[in-house]
Amino acid sequence: MSAIEALMPGFEQKAIKVNDVQINCAVAGDGPPLLLLHGHPQNLIVWRKVAPAFVEAGYRVVAADLRGYGDSSKPAGGSHHSNYSKREMAQDQIGLMQQLGYKHFTVIGHDRGGRVAHRMALDHPDAVQKLVVIDIAPTATMYAKTDMEFARRYFWWFFLIQPAPLPEKMIGNDPAFFLRNHIDAQLHDASAGHVSDAVFQEYLRCYNDPKMIAAVCEDYRAAATIDLQHDGHDSEARVSAPLLALWGKYGTVGALYDVLETWREKANDVQGTALPCGHSLMEEQPQLFIEHVLRFLAEA
Repeated sequence: MSAIEALMPGFEQKAIKVNDVQINCAVAGDGPPLLLLHGHPQNLIVWRKVAPAFVEAGYRVVAADLRGYGDSSKPAGGSHHSNYSKREMAQDQIGLMQQLGYKHFTVIGHDRGGRVAHRMALDHPDAVQKLVVIDIAPTATMYAKTDMEFARRYFWWFFLIQPAPLPEKMIGNDPAFFLRNHIDAQLHDASAGHVSDAVFQEYLRCYNDPKMIAAVCEDYRAAATIDLQHDGHDSEARVSAPLLALWGKYGTVGALYDVLETWREKANDVQGTALPCGHSLMEEQPQLFIEHVLRFLAEA
Protein backbone atom coordinates (compact mmCIF):
# COMPACT_ATOMS: atom_id res chain seq x y z
CA MET A 1 0.00 0.00 0.00
CA SER A 2 1.34 3.41 -0.95
CA ALA A 3 1.54 6.31 1.50
CA ILE A 4 -1.25 8.01 -0.43
CA GLU A 5 -3.53 4.98 -0.14
CA ALA A 6 -2.71 4.72 3.57
CA LEU A 7 -3.65 8.37 4.15
CA MET A 8 -6.72 8.13 1.88
CA PRO A 9 -8.26 4.71 2.55
CA GLY A 10 -10.50 3.46 -0.22
CA PHE A 11 -8.69 5.45 -2.91
CA GLU A 12 -6.69 3.74 -5.64
CA GLN A 13 -3.50 5.42 -6.74
CA LYS A 14 -2.97 5.65 -10.51
CA ALA A 15 -0.28 7.07 -12.79
CA ILE A 16 -1.66 8.14 -16.16
CA LYS A 17 0.30 9.40 -19.16
CA VAL A 18 -1.18 12.54 -20.70
CA ASN A 19 0.20 15.56 -22.56
CA ASP A 20 3.73 14.03 -22.55
CA VAL A 21 3.79 13.85 -18.75
CA GLN A 22 2.65 11.33 -16.16
CA ILE A 23 -0.03 12.57 -13.79
CA ASN A 24 -0.37 10.92 -10.41
CA CYS A 25 -3.89 10.66 -9.00
CA ALA A 26 -6.04 8.89 -6.42
CA VAL A 27 -9.51 7.74 -7.47
CA ALA A 28 -12.58 6.43 -5.64
CA GLY A 29 -16.36 6.35 -5.81
CA ASP A 30 -19.10 6.22 -8.41
CA GLY A 31 -21.28 8.96 -9.79
CA PRO A 32 -20.73 12.44 -11.23
CA PRO A 33 -16.99 13.21 -11.48
CA LEU A 34 -15.18 15.70 -9.23
CA LEU A 35 -11.61 16.72 -10.01
CA LEU A 36 -9.66 17.98 -6.98
CA LEU A 37 -6.53 20.09 -7.57
CA HIS A 38 -4.19 20.95 -4.69
CA GLY A 39 -1.97 23.99 -4.19
CA HIS A 40 1.57 24.80 -3.14
CA PRO A 41 3.35 23.39 -1.20
CA GLN A 42 1.02 20.40 -0.85
CA ASN A 43 0.04 17.49 -3.05
CA LEU A 44 -3.16 15.51 -3.50
CA ILE A 45 -3.32 14.29 0.11
CA VAL A 46 -4.43 17.79 1.11
CA TRP A 47 -7.93 16.42 0.29
CA ARG A 48 -7.69 13.46 2.70
CA LYS A 49 -10.25 14.88 5.18
CA VAL A 50 -12.91 15.79 2.62
CA ALA A 51 -12.54 13.44 -0.36
CA PRO A 52 -14.15 10.44 1.42
CA ALA A 53 -17.24 12.53 2.19
CA PHE A 54 -17.62 13.40 -1.49
CA VAL A 55 -17.39 9.69 -2.33
CA GLU A 56 -20.01 8.91 0.32
CA ALA A 57 -22.25 11.62 -1.14
CA GLY A 58 -22.27 9.82 -4.48
CA TYR A 59 -19.43 11.31 -6.51
CA ARG A 60 -16.54 9.84 -8.44
CA VAL A 61 -13.57 11.66 -6.93
CA VAL A 62 -10.28 12.18 -8.76
CA ALA A 63 -7.61 13.88 -6.65
CA ALA A 64 -4.62 14.68 -8.85
CA ASP A 65 -1.10 15.97 -8.42
CA LEU A 66 -0.39 18.93 -10.68
CA ARG A 67 2.59 18.54 -12.99
CA GLY A 68 5.71 19.40 -11.02
CA TYR A 69 4.14 18.39 -7.72
CA GLY A 70 3.75 15.23 -5.69
CA ASP A 71 4.41 12.15 -7.78
CA SER A 72 3.51 13.68 -11.14
CA SER A 73 6.19 14.33 -13.76
CA LYS A 74 8.48 17.32 -13.27
CA PRO A 75 9.60 18.56 -16.69
CA ALA A 76 11.99 21.46 -17.18
CA GLY A 77 10.37 24.87 -17.37
CA GLY A 78 10.90 25.35 -21.09
CA SER A 79 10.98 28.56 -23.07
CA HIS A 80 9.32 31.44 -21.20
CA HIS A 81 8.37 28.96 -18.42
CA SER A 82 5.68 27.69 -20.79
CA ASN A 83 5.72 24.13 -19.44
CA TYR A 84 4.25 25.51 -16.21
CA SER A 85 1.75 27.90 -17.68
CA LYS A 86 -1.66 27.35 -16.15
CA ARG A 87 -2.89 26.66 -19.67
CA GLU A 88 -0.47 23.73 -20.00
CA MET A 89 -1.22 22.48 -16.47
CA ALA A 90 -4.95 22.67 -17.15
CA GLN A 91 -4.51 20.67 -20.35
CA ASP A 92 -2.89 17.89 -18.30
CA GLN A 93 -5.96 17.60 -16.15
CA ILE A 94 -8.36 17.71 -19.08
CA GLY A 95 -6.38 14.84 -20.58
CA LEU A 96 -6.43 12.95 -17.28
CA MET A 97 -10.20 13.18 -17.01
CA GLN A 98 -10.62 12.12 -20.64
CA GLN A 99 -8.38 9.11 -20.02
CA LEU A 100 -10.61 8.22 -17.08
CA GLY A 101 -13.67 8.49 -19.34
CA TYR A 102 -15.00 11.93 -18.43
CA LYS A 103 -15.67 14.76 -20.87
CA HIS A 104 -17.61 16.88 -18.35
CA PHE A 105 -16.90 17.36 -14.64
CA THR A 106 -16.74 19.73 -11.69
CA VAL A 107 -13.30 21.01 -10.70
CA ILE A 108 -12.34 22.11 -7.19
CA GLY A 109 -9.03 23.93 -6.91
CA HIS A 110 -7.12 25.23 -3.92
CA ASP A 111 -4.34 27.81 -4.22
CA ARG A 112 -2.28 26.95 -7.37
CA GLY A 113 -4.88 24.34 -8.24
CA GLY A 114 -7.51 27.08 -8.19
CA ARG A 115 -5.49 29.05 -10.72
CA VAL A 116 -5.22 26.00 -12.95
CA ALA A 117 -8.97 25.46 -12.55
CA HIS A 118 -9.69 29.11 -13.50
CA ARG A 119 -7.67 28.75 -16.70
CA MET A 120 -9.34 25.38 -17.39
CA ALA A 121 -12.79 26.93 -17.12
CA LEU A 122 -11.81 29.64 -19.62
CA ASP A 123 -10.09 27.34 -22.11
CA HIS A 124 -12.46 24.37 -21.80
CA PRO A 125 -15.92 25.73 -20.97
CA ASP A 126 -17.64 22.64 -22.36
CA ALA A 127 -15.72 20.41 -19.95
CA VAL A 128 -16.05 22.37 -16.70
CA GLN A 129 -19.62 22.13 -15.41
CA LYS A 130 -19.00 23.84 -12.06
CA LEU A 131 -15.98 25.48 -10.51
CA VAL A 132 -14.90 25.87 -6.87
CA VAL A 133 -11.91 28.12 -6.13
CA ILE A 134 -10.42 28.06 -2.65
CA ASP A 135 -8.65 30.96 -0.96
CA ILE A 136 -7.57 32.81 -4.07
CA ALA A 137 -8.40 35.94 -6.00
CA PRO A 138 -7.56 35.95 -9.73
CA THR A 139 -3.82 36.00 -10.38
CA ALA A 140 -3.82 39.13 -12.55
CA THR A 141 -5.90 40.97 -9.96
CA MET A 142 -3.55 40.08 -7.13
CA TYR A 143 -0.47 41.19 -9.05
CA ALA A 144 -2.17 44.39 -10.24
CA LYS A 145 -3.14 45.31 -6.68
CA THR A 146 0.17 44.39 -5.06
CA ASP A 147 1.10 46.63 -2.15
CA MET A 148 3.48 46.42 0.79
CA GLU A 149 1.06 44.35 2.90
CA PHE A 150 0.56 41.74 0.19
CA ALA A 151 4.29 41.58 -0.56
CA ARG A 152 5.03 41.06 3.13
CA ARG A 153 2.40 38.36 3.63
CA TYR A 154 3.02 36.51 0.34
CA PHE A 155 6.75 37.07 -0.05
CA TRP A 156 7.18 33.78 -1.97
CA TRP A 157 5.29 35.26 -4.93
CA PHE A 158 8.34 37.47 -5.41
CA PHE A 159 11.05 35.16 -4.03
CA LEU A 160 10.22 32.08 -6.13
CA ILE A 161 10.15 34.04 -9.40
CA GLN A 162 13.78 35.12 -9.06
CA PRO A 163 16.05 33.70 -11.79
CA ALA A 164 17.31 30.16 -11.31
CA PRO A 165 19.06 28.88 -9.36
CA LEU A 166 18.73 31.43 -6.53
CA PRO A 167 15.47 30.25 -4.91
CA GLU A 168 16.16 26.61 -5.77
CA LYS A 169 19.53 26.74 -3.98
CA MET A 170 18.17 28.54 -0.93
CA ILE A 171 15.17 26.22 -0.46
CA GLY A 172 17.25 23.15 -1.28
CA ASN A 173 19.63 23.96 1.57
CA ASP A 174 16.88 23.04 4.08
CA PRO A 175 13.58 22.02 2.43
CA ALA A 176 12.04 20.90 5.75
CA PHE A 177 12.62 24.32 7.30
CA PHE A 178 11.09 26.17 4.35
CA LEU A 179 8.16 23.77 4.09
CA ARG A 180 7.32 23.83 7.79
CA ASN A 181 7.45 27.60 7.95
CA HIS A 182 5.38 27.97 4.81
CA ILE A 183 2.64 25.61 5.96
CA ASP A 184 2.49 26.86 9.56
CA ALA A 185 2.41 30.52 8.55
CA GLN A 186 -0.72 29.99 6.49
CA LEU A 187 -2.70 28.07 9.09
CA HIS A 188 -4.80 30.10 11.49
CA ASP A 189 -3.59 27.96 14.39
CA ALA A 190 -0.56 25.86 13.54
CA SER A 191 -0.67 24.22 16.99
CA ALA A 192 -4.13 22.72 16.43
CA GLY A 193 -2.86 19.59 14.68
CA HIS A 194 -4.54 20.20 11.33
CA VAL A 195 -1.47 18.78 9.58
CA SER A 196 -0.27 15.64 11.34
CA ASP A 197 3.35 14.60 11.35
CA ALA A 198 2.58 11.75 8.98
CA VAL A 199 1.01 14.18 6.52
CA PHE A 200 3.85 16.66 6.86
CA GLN A 201 6.34 13.88 6.18
CA GLU A 202 4.47 12.97 3.01
CA TYR A 203 4.53 16.60 1.88
CA LEU A 204 8.24 16.69 2.74
CA ARG A 205 8.99 13.45 0.88
CA CYS A 206 7.93 15.21 -2.29
CA TYR A 207 9.44 18.59 -1.40
CA ASN A 208 12.84 16.99 -0.79
CA ASP A 209 13.07 16.29 -4.52
CA PRO A 210 15.17 19.04 -6.17
CA LYS A 211 13.05 18.57 -9.31
CA MET A 212 9.93 19.53 -7.38
CA ILE A 213 11.61 22.60 -5.92
CA ALA A 214 12.62 23.64 -9.44
CA ALA A 215 9.10 22.95 -10.71
CA VAL A 216 7.53 25.03 -7.94
CA CYS A 217 9.73 27.97 -8.91
CA GLU A 218 8.80 27.50 -12.57
CA ASP A 219 5.12 27.43 -11.63
CA TYR A 220 5.47 30.82 -9.94
CA ARG A 221 7.70 32.22 -12.69
CA ALA A 222 5.04 31.25 -15.22
CA ALA A 223 2.39 32.98 -13.10
CA ALA A 224 4.37 36.23 -13.25
CA THR A 225 5.07 36.05 -16.99
CA ILE A 226 3.30 33.83 -19.51
CA ASP A 227 0.17 33.43 -17.37
CA LEU A 228 -0.22 37.20 -17.18
CA GLN A 229 0.09 37.34 -20.96
CA HIS A 230 -2.67 34.77 -21.32
CA ASP A 231 -4.79 36.59 -18.74
CA GLY A 232 -4.25 39.89 -20.55
CA HIS A 233 -5.33 38.37 -23.84
CA ASP A 234 -8.46 36.99 -22.13
CA SER A 235 -9.11 40.04 -19.96
CA GLU A 236 -12.68 40.33 -21.22
CA ALA A 237 -13.41 36.59 -21.09
CA ARG A 238 -15.65 35.35 -18.31
CA VAL A 239 -16.12 31.94 -16.72
CA SER A 240 -19.52 30.62 -17.81
CA ALA A 241 -19.72 27.76 -15.27
CA PRO A 242 -21.29 28.47 -11.87
CA LEU A 243 -18.48 29.42 -9.50
CA LEU A 244 -18.22 28.99 -5.74
CA ALA A 245 -15.46 30.94 -3.99
CA LEU A 246 -14.49 29.91 -0.47
CA TRP A 247 -11.73 31.56 1.53
CA GLY A 248 -10.30 31.71 5.03
CA LYS A 249 -11.64 34.47 7.25
CA TYR A 250 -8.23 34.81 8.91
CA GLY A 251 -6.11 34.43 5.78
CA THR A 252 -4.37 36.94 3.54
CA VAL A 253 -6.79 36.72 0.62
CA GLY A 254 -9.81 37.47 2.79
CA ALA A 255 -8.00 40.29 4.57
CA LEU A 256 -6.75 42.10 1.47
CA TYR A 257 -9.44 41.55 -1.17
CA ASP A 258 -13.19 41.65 -1.66
CA VAL A 259 -13.04 38.05 -2.85
CA LEU A 260 -16.53 37.82 -4.32
CA GLU A 261 -16.13 41.10 -6.19
CA THR A 262 -12.83 39.96 -7.74
CA TRP A 263 -14.52 36.84 -9.07
CA ARG A 264 -17.62 38.69 -10.26
CA GLU A 265 -15.26 40.57 -12.54
CA LYS A 266 -14.21 37.24 -14.06
CA ALA A 267 -17.29 35.01 -13.96
CA ASN A 268 -21.02 35.26 -14.68
CA ASP A 269 -22.46 33.26 -11.78
CA VAL A 270 -20.60 33.70 -8.49
CA GLN A 271 -21.39 32.88 -4.89
CA GLY A 272 -19.27 32.20 -1.84
CA THR A 273 -18.30 32.92 1.72
CA ALA A 274 -15.45 32.89 4.22
CA LEU A 275 -14.87 30.02 6.63
CA PRO A 276 -13.39 30.56 10.11
CA CYS A 277 -9.83 29.44 9.34
CA GLY A 278 -6.64 30.31 7.53
CA HIS A 279 -5.52 29.32 4.04
CA SER A 280 -6.09 25.54 4.08
CA LEU A 281 -9.85 25.25 4.44
CA MET A 282 -9.95 21.51 3.71
CA GLU A 283 -7.49 20.78 6.52
CA GLU A 284 -8.65 23.39 9.04
CA GLN A 285 -12.45 23.29 8.61
CA PRO A 286 -13.21 20.07 6.71
CA GLN A 287 -16.80 19.64 7.84
CA LEU A 288 -17.84 23.19 6.98
CA PHE A 289 -16.00 22.90 3.70
CA ILE A 290 -17.84 19.68 2.83
CA GLU A 291 -21.21 21.24 3.67
CA HIS A 292 -20.68 24.30 1.50
CA VAL A 293 -19.35 22.34 -1.46
CA LEU A 294 -22.08 19.69 -1.38
CA ARG A 295 -24.76 22.37 -1.19
CA PHE A 296 -23.26 24.07 -4.23
CA LEU A 297 -23.00 20.81 -6.16
CA ALA A 298 -26.64 19.98 -5.43
CA GLU A 299 -27.91 23.22 -6.95
CA ALA A 300 -29.45 22.99 -10.42
